Amino acid sequence: MSPANVKQGRRPSKLGLAAAAGLLPSHRFARVVERNITVYRRTWVTLLSGFFEPVFYLLSIGIGIGELVGDVTVGGRTVDYRTFVAPGLLATSAMNGTFYDSTMNMYYKLTWAKIYDAVLATPVGVVDLALGEMGWSVLRATLYSGGFLGVMAGLGLVDSFWAIAALPGATLIGFTFAALGMAATSYMRSWNDLDLVTVPLIVQFLFSATFFPLDTYPRAVQFLVQATPLYHGVAMERAFIAGDISMDLVVHIAYLLALAAAGAAIASRRLGQLLTP
Repeated sequence: MSPANVKQGRRPSKLGLAAAAGLLPSHRFARVVERNITVYRRTWVTLLSGFFEPVFYLLSIGIGIGELVGDVTVGGRTVDYRTFVAPGLLATSAMNGTFYDSTMNMYYKLTWAKIYDAVLATPVGVVDLALGEMGWSVLRATLYSGGFLGVMAGLGLVDSFWAIAALPGATLIGFTFAALGMAATSYMRSWNDLDLVTVPLIVQFLFSATFFPLDTYPRAVQFLVQATPLYHGVAMERAFIAGDISMDLVVHIAYLLALAAAGAAIASRRLGQLLTP
C-alpha cells in the first residue's frame, strides 16, 4: 500500500491482495521452468527414453502388425494402419511426456524433498509454482512430440501442410495432462496412490482409439472412450495430420482447453492449501 493510500485511508484492492499473496500468475513462473532446465541439463540422457518409446511402438505395431492388419477406414477415408496409428502415438507421446514430472516428480518435491517450500520462500507465488511446473512438463512433452513428428515425416506419414499444427496440438495435450496430473497428485497420501494415476493413463493409451477406430467398440463403450482427454487428443492430431479440418476439431480443442483450465485451477488451489499456512 502506497503512502498516499495510507494517508487517504484507502484499503488495498482484492486484486492487490491476491497478487501479494501469490494467487495471481506473474513472470516468475519462468524461473521455475528455468530451474528444471538447469537440473535436467546434467541428466539429459534420461530425456531420451521419452523420445524412443513411441518410435519403437510405431516400428513394431504400426509397421510390423500393420502388415497383418492392412488398411483401416476412419472418417470415410481408407489409410494403411501405420498412417492410422502414428497420430495416436503422437498424442500419446505428449501425454507420457508430462507424466513423470506432473506425478512422481511433483509428489517427491512436495512431500519428501520439500523443494516447493523452499521455492515459496522466494518471491515466487503458489500460482507461479504450479504454472512453472506445468510449463516444464509441457516443454518436455513438446520436445518429445516434435521429435516424433520428425520421424513421421521421415517415414512419409505426413501428407498435409496442416500437420504443422500437430505440434502446438501436442503442446495442448501436454498442458492438459500436466494440469490434470498435478491436480490428481495433490490428493495423493502415499506412493501407493500413484497407481490411481497410472492405471487411468494406461487404460487411455490402450482404448482411446489409438490403435483401433472408435466404431470398433460397442456404442456404450464409445461414449466412455469419448469422455477421455486422450481420445480428443488423438482425434485432434489425426485431423491435423490428415488435413481434415472441421467443426469436430473445434470440439476436441475446446474439450482439452476446458480440462486444462480446470486441472490448472485445482492444482493451484491444492498447492496453496498444502504449502501455505
